[in-house]
Amino acid sequence: MNDIVVTGAPVERGDEILTPEALSFLAALHRNFAGRRNELLQRRAERRAEIAQTGTLDFLPETAEIRAGDWKVAPAPADLLDRRVEMTGPTDRKMTINALNSGAKVWLADLEDANTPHWANVIGGQVNLFDANRRTIEFTQASNGKHYTIADPNQVPVILPRPRGWHLDEAHILVDGERTVGALVDFGLYFFHNAKYLIEKGSGPYFYLPKMESHLEARLWNDVFTFAQKALGVPHGSVRGTVLIETITAAFEMDEILYELREHISGLNAGRWDYLFSVIKNLRDAGEKYVLPDRSAVTMRAHAMAAYSSLLVQTCHKRGAFAMGGMAAFIPSRKDPEINAAAFSKITDDKQREADLGFDGSWVAHPDLVPVAQQVFDSAFGDQPNQLTHPGPAETITAADLLAFDKTPGEITLDGVRESCRVAVLYVEAWLGGLGAVGINNLMEDAATAEISRSQLWQWIYNGSHLASGEQVTRDFVSTVLDAEFEAIRTEVGEERFAEGHFDQARAILEQMALTDEYADFLTLPAYEQVLENEKAAAALEGAVAP
Repeated sequence: MNDIVVTGAPVERGDEILTPEALSFLAALHRNFAGRRNELLQRRAERRAEIAQTGTLDFLPETAEIRAGDWKVAPAPADLLDRRVEMTGPTDRKMTINALNSGAKVWLADLEDANTPHWANVIGGQVNLFDANRRTIEFTQASNGKHYTIADPNQVPVILPRPRGWHLDEAHILVDGERTVGALVDFGLYFFHNAKYLIEKGSGPYFYLPKMESHLEARLWNDVFTFAQKALGVPHGSVRGTVLIETITAAFEMDEILYELREHISGLNAGRWDYLFSVIKNLRDAGEKYVLPDRSAVTMRAHAMAAYSSLLVQTCHKRGAFAMGGMAAFIPSRKDPEINAAAFSKITDDKQREADLGFDGSWVAHPDLVPVAQQVFDSAFGDQPNQLTHPGPAETITAADLLAFDKTPGEITLDGVRESCRVAVLYVEAWLGGLGAVGINNLMEDAATAEISRSQLWQWIYNGSHLASGEQVTRDFVSTVLDAEFEAIRTEVGEERFAEGHFDQARAILEQMALTDEYADFLTLPAYEQVLENEKAAAALEGAVAP
């Protein structure tokens, strides 16, 4: 065990998760797959260089036979046949119980974008998932003494954890002196402690898989699943993954991703917010036609986004896989009936669009929205558990359709620049403090929407874009807007909260990501390094004042 080192501080009940056997399993995963992960990250950089050179994307000629072939994925297990409403959210203890009581069919237990990889969250989330699977989870809130338990242990959603994307490392577990792969840590600890238990209960280890950019990354996940099942004596095919198609490159490889995971996959999901981020990231220097208007103006009815949704349904149902709809960011308000009604209306409209296209279910971010979405899909499904027999829209989707962002209506406005500055600062500040899902202006923001915000600022500056009112979006212009928004935030939160928070660090990260010449791939990479620095500073301070 000397070559497996845990550097993180003790977490309550963490010893139940970080057992010697579990750590040995993580070490085996790391040694077998970290090298390939690193190669695939390098391939991403090479692919991005090709896009920069050609300014376009297309379906892969070398995989044409797979797209033309007559094959299907493995049938879904019984407890995944009905996914009409899926609740998403982080894995802190209170939110875990709320999700289990939400009435949804599935809970996406988010260890990724709605979470922050603070060590206490990483390990605490695994403790909570362990208890959730065994229906023993409960929680008493310190501030008011309110006690939370599972209302009905026989009526809880199927749990699908979402591990971190391939690009993120875990700095608190070292194997042979190297940081481990965050995705393998999240997957490995959950699989090790829950796979056999779930199978004995008639279910299985099911996962959401984020941020993939190619079918080769899906092949890596498939090999990880095969290795893990064999290593722990779990029947082959017990794992089921649902892949988020949330990158523009993956949209051109949906068939191939399903094919690589055909023994271990149950569906694809339209991850719309990360998808927009990926469009900007990959096509940021490919010309004015790829410059997007304000985020609020880019709806799923825009030509390129509608094409992406239609192709996903067509591809999934052709292969016997579920097509899962994405997240509408609107959240209700229990204090403001007007905001509540507006949120319900927008959610109903969005879910009706998905149901009409043939989706087999969709996401919501708040328990109050579960019945709103369920009503739509109940009506669409009739007495069926899904819409797998629905072929999807009839039209042929071409590469040109997927890339038709110049047909997106909308404008770049001063309000859009302000909102991007505001959301990025507020979200990153919360992220540095340990929160990954944050309600801002009645929208549920996570890492994906923060990525859009900073990426749009960068793209508008790089392309010398103009506001609808005529002003050019320059670096100085954005800096001036950021100054004003930063001071407005200071006033809103108050001096005490401002001084205690991470606002200056959040602003510095935004400036690093949006106001420099070079475009950085992921906001969460420098943000994670800041978290680690803050941990060291806090530990040093604690040591200095200890008796």
